[in-house]
Formats: sequence, structure tokens, C-alpha cells
Amino acid sequence: MIDRRGLFAAAGALCAAPGLSFAAPARLGADNPVVEAFVAEQKFQGVVMIGRRGKPSYVRAFGSADIEANKPATRETIYGVASISKWLTTIAVLRLVERGKLSLDSPIATWLPDQRPDTGKTVTLAHLLSNASGIPNAFTPALKADPELLKHELSAAEAVKRFGQGDPLFPPGTKFDYHLVNWFIVTAIVEAVMGKPFQTVVWDLTTGPLKMSHTQAGLIDADPGVAQSYYAGPPLAPRSNPRLSVMAAGGGYFSTADDLLVAAHIVFDTPFLSEASRKALTTILVPEQDYALGGRVRTLTIDGQPRLAGWETGRTAGFSSVLGHRLDTGDTVVILNNTDLSQKALDLFADKLFGAAPRPG
Repeated sequence: MIDRRGLFAAAGALCAAPGLSFAAPARLGADNPVVEAFVAEQKFQGVVMIGRRGKPSYVRAFGSADIEANKPATRETIYGVASISKWLTTIAVLRLVERGKLSLDSPIATWLPDQRPDTGKTVTLAHLLSNASGIPNAFTPALKADPELLKHELSAAEAVKRFGQGDPLFPPGTKFDYHLVNWFIVTAIVEAVMGKPFQTVVWDLTTGPLKMSHTQAGLIDADPGVAQSYYAGPPLAPRSNPRLSVMAAGGGYFSTADDLLVAAHIVFDTPFLSEASRKALTTILVPEQDYALGGRVRTLTIDGQPRLAGWETGRTAGFSSVLGHRLDTGDTVVILNNTDLSQKALDLFADKLFGAAPRPG
């Protein structure tokens, strides 16, 4: 497991560097009636941030980060972002593609020669990143049978050997099957190519260069600044969030609203990624799910016109989140919650904040 203290020390040095001041007001912008109505209706706890091209225009924190400790939510509170981790992982992979270390269209046996021959020769990195590999999910059944599994660390290579060798369920690229084993394999590939722990590679290529100084995997509720997550009430009850290191790529990262807002701008609006990488990141591969690589690209109807938005969401152990970014204007909405609100409720809330028409059905 990567050393969390070491990463935070590096993050602290990054924040202290000349010209990189992140001091910002805790409350920003005029009252927003859409937000106020949602907070009242849903008893929302968490952070809502709205901005354009990396600069926030509205920020509010509501409720508690930790009810038992009487700790209020703030702009700086760190939340589990679950599957938004897939987006961070995909950015790192695309940067490795740009460097010639990986190829989206090469079979995974290129880097994992011990993968069983059928999936090893037919499943590509793009299939994994779009959750369309056809490799079955042997991890969830194993976890249900033995919850103690989360108490015993295992390497990515071991996880692939143990959970990623089942008979394929369908030809790769023909269906959508959303599960962590795809991302165990991505992790093993990255580590095999780079000879470094996965989280170090993501720091080197994604979270570090994007100045995401409060974004990291492997955090727990007891870490300073991290929100406690809760089962949906009433009454709200604390939840635990045990994670293996190998789960980081698919759902193990924690972050703040500011980190996500700035990252969305840099990734989608600037040449941080090559033009080819940005196209790959925003090209839908699974139309029935609006899924591209590591996240969705949704069509919002705004002022009667279709507008594309990168749409990253996350939900795990009481944490729920949305990172939506309009690809035409650079407008961004970030919603972070720790009381197990439904993903649909948060998505509809984000739609309203963008001024989008209600979805059909």
C-alpha cells in the first residue's frame, strides 16, 4: 500500500510552491434557489460547487462532515468519490498511451502474459476502461462469501490471478458489465509497465500535475479532514468503508470539490491531454450507457439545444458524488454527499443546476 503520509507531505509542498495559493472563501456566490430547495427536500449534507473553466462562482457546504464529532461540512472536507476514481485512472492511462507505454487497442496479454489465452488475446485496454471486457466478476461473490477478504491486502497481480480468470461472459465490446475486476486488471497492467505502485503512477501522471493536493486513495474515516459516511436515515447511522489498495483504480479515491472542479477544467478544456486523448476520453463506446472511457458523456438539453457534458459519478458506502462538465462552455457542477442519497437524485439535481430540461421518463 502506498504511504499516505508521504503523499500528503508532497501535496503540502505543492501547495506551498510559489504562485500556487489555494486559499479561498468558504462561502461564495449569491443564494441559489435550486440548491436551497434541494437541500430542504432531501436534507442534503455535503458540498455543492458551481464554476466555469476551473473558477468557482458558487460554493456552499451543508450539514455535518461528522455528526458524532459535531464537525460541520466545509468547502475543504474530503469525501469518497467512488467511481470518479475510474476517470482519474483513465487519465493516467491515456498519458501512458501518449508516451508509448500503453495502447488502448492492444490485447491485455501484451502486458499480462499469464492471463488466460482467450481473454488475454481478445480483451483490450479500451474494453477494460469502458467496462465491456466480458471478463466475469469473481470478486463480488468471493467478498459476499468471505467479508474478511477486505482485511487482507493482495497485489494487483494476485487479484487478477484470483478474480480475473473466469470464462468470458460475452465477446469483448458487445455488452456493458460494470465491476471492479476490470479495474484490477488495469491496475496490474499499469504496475507491470511502470514498475511502480499504481497509486504512485496516478500521483505522478494525474493528481500531482493537476494540483489535486487533497485527492488520494486509501483514506479512512479517521483520517483528518475526511467526512464520516452514513447509512440513509432516519436516523443516520455511521458506515465503515474498508478498501483494499487494489480497489483504488475503480473506486478508492477521496477528493474535495475544489480539486475536482479544477481537474475537470484542465482535463477537458486545456491541452493537458493530447487532442487524441481528449477525443478518446469523450467518445461514447457503450451507447446504451452513454459510457466512454472511465465515465459517461451525457447529452443535456439546455435552452432547447443538445449540449454534451462529461459526467462522472460515484457511490460507495454512504458517499455519493457528481462531477459534471459541459464540453462547450467549460461550466462545471460538483456535488459531494456523505448520507447515501440516491445517484438519480444527485444527477437530477445537477441537471437543474446546469439549467437542463428534465430527462424523458
